[in-house]
Amino acid sequence: MKYQQISNQLFIKNRNKFMAKMKPSSIAVFNSNDIYPISADATLDFEQHRDIFYLSGVDQEESILLLFPDALDKKHREILFVRETNDHIAIWEGPKLTKDKATYVSGIDTIYWLTDFDKIFFDLMTEADTIYFNTNEHYRQAVTTQTREDRFILDCKQKFPAHQVAKSFPIMEEIRGVKEPEEIALMQHACNITEKGFRRLLDFVKPGVWEYEIEAELLHEFVRNRSKGFAYTPIIASGGNAIVLHYIENNLQCKEGDMLLMDVAAEYANYSSDLTRTIPVNGKFTERQKAVYQAVLRVKNEATKMLVPGTIWAEYHKEVGKIMTSELLGLGLLDKADVQNEDKDWPAYKKYFMHGTSHHIGLNTHDYGALKTPMKANMVFTVEPGIYIPKENMGIRLEDDVVIQEKGEPFNLMANIPIEIEEIEELMQV
Repeated sequence: MKYQQISNQLFIKNRNKFMAKMKPSSIAVFNSNDIYPISADATLDFEQHRDIFYLSGVDQEESILLLFPDALDKKHREILFVRETNDHIAIWEGPKLTKDKATYVSGIDTIYWLTDFDKIFFDLMTEADTIYFNTNEHYRQAVTTQTREDRFILDCKQKFPAHQVAKSFPIMEEIRGVKEPEEIALMQHACNITEKGFRRLLDFVKPGVWEYEIEAELLHEFVRNRSKGFAYTPIIASGGNAIVLHYIENNLQCKEGDMLLMDVAAEYANYSSDLTRTIPVNGKFTERQKAVYQAVLRVKNEATKMLVPGTIWAEYHKEVGKIMTSELLGLGLLDKADVQNEDKDWPAYKKYFMHGTSHHIGLNTHDYGALKTPMKANMVFTVEPGIYIPKENMGIRLEDDVVIQEKGEPFNLMANIPIEIEEIEELMQV
């Protein structure tokens, strides 16, 4: 890992929150992710399952966390199983967690080698009535690959058919959605790294630069600041490419007169940031570009004010739609007849702003978090309105990450990243 070690007090708090919501006489198990093969002997870079990381801080493959608050033997109320290392593994792959280091990272005293899991798990299941399975029920999930968690669940159902089953996801969704101060600090650090990357670009972007060169500049700045790199696949879209919401080819040349939409951000310690900025390739906005940009910025600013405790996510998006409708009327992109005759299921503004405004962010870019119940303090949301005009070969989106406060407007984790037209033009002309 490149990031500085996180205090295990965060993971101790997180486990306590989860265990407080478990049923009596129940066990919860959380598995690391697999290392996924490409072909031959090649694999994708390892990415830890965010749930086991959230609860233990362990950032290593082939690890299992077991929580059993009612275990008869107190030392078995929290157990971490890790892969046993040896000299051969250390030479070829580098050092793995020792038992002492696993305790240091997680705050868990009872550490076993992974080879002991089946025996110990069977013994503890004789004391338990319920097993919590960690299924992925995120509202945007579309997973088709069988995961390590999936295999564990199938095996467990065969071996322990008489046990009751419960779901970890509702608990994880609730507790992961409200961030601890340590988590917000890590996300702020990720945003600060993102700021460095964006400022680096303002002196680099000019007509003739290629989108992939911009991607390379960002990656350089992110990695040199202890990030693994991008929090998600970067979108660097010049001109008409910005009309494609998930444009990721990043292989065209930036041209004079184009706007450049960049949805790019750094991760830090597995925590995401999520930034979008749109700048003129030549460093100077045209009057039309200014008008559309300022409209998007006004929507973002007004939407941000609505992210307060008690707000309902679905209703919030409806209100943002009303603000966007007003701005599109002002830009001449809609007229009153368009609004009067609109389909309520697909309002007129959706022609130019077809995606949502906000989502939870944290250990995942589209993070866990309750959406059907009122928002709470210390939830962290993106705010990302956009206007996309195919006939004008232009798409403008602006995005910040904000923390809901107990009182007052949200705290903007990206407040120091340039967004006003005058500042962007000044920095690009240096």
